[in-house]
This record gives sequence, structure tokens and C-alpha cells, in this order.
Amino acid sequence: MFPFFQKTVSLDEASILEAIRSAESRSRAEIRVHVARKIGKTGTLAAAQATFNELGMHRTELRNGVLIFVCPGEKKFAILGDIGIHQHVNDAFWEHVKSEMQDLMKTGKLTEAICYGINLAGEKLQQYFPAGDHNPNELSNEISRD
Repeated sequence: MFPFFQKTVSLDEASILEAIRSAESRSRAEIRVHVARKIGKTGTLAAAQATFNELGMHRTELRNGVLIFVCPGEKKFAILGDIGIHQHVNDAFWEHVKSEMQDLMKTGKLTEAICYGINLAGEKLQQYFPAGDHNPNELSNEISRD
């Protein structure tokens, strides 16, 4: 059992927002974090994909958005990258990020896991989409919830 997965989850939102701001300042990409109350019968990946679309992450100029989707109550999470970043990294990269995050989550460090995932994704985004003179913030950095 993962100790961080409780019905009520406490996140250090300031740390997560700072991790997003920092990663986005080094790249032309958008990173979002979503905390779900429940997933339901659709499954984690389908719920994450629906949230990705609801947040308009597929509408970014370079199609390089990354979503970290967590559902503490159901002990599940996913990380998704849009086609712009996914074409530069393979499934093994996303599995690596997921594995590293899961190791932190198992020790009860949900905020640290999310920030670590943001940082790993941010490194790849910086590599393939470095910040330049034109670096709009296309999407909110706020943590979304349902």
C-alpha cells in the first residue's frame, strides 16, 4: 500500500507551481498537474487523456504539453506527453519517469514525486524545445482538480 494515497491528499502546491514555472521558463512547453477524486471505469490512461483534452493541452502551438495526472484515492497516476514531445522521446522515457515517481510515492512523498516528474519532463522539453525570444505561457500553471 502507498502511504501517500489517502482519501484526502495534502500537496505542497507552492513547490509544484515553482517546479512548473522553472521547467516552463527553460522551454517552449506547457506542463500541467491534475488531481482527480476518482477515475471510474474508464481507466487511468483514458481519464488522463480526457483531462488532457479538457484542459486544452492539445491546442498548444508546438503540441508539446505534458500532463501529470494523479488520483490519490484510487492509488493511480499517469503522465502524458503530446505528439510534439512524444515524437522525440519513446515510451521507455515515459515509463522511466513513471517508475521514478512511483518510487517516491511509495515512501509517501507525493509532492516530491510530482516535482521530480515535472523536472524530468522539463529536461527533455528543454532539450527539444528550448526557450527563446518567443516563449508564451499558453496554459495556466495552476493545479486543476475535479
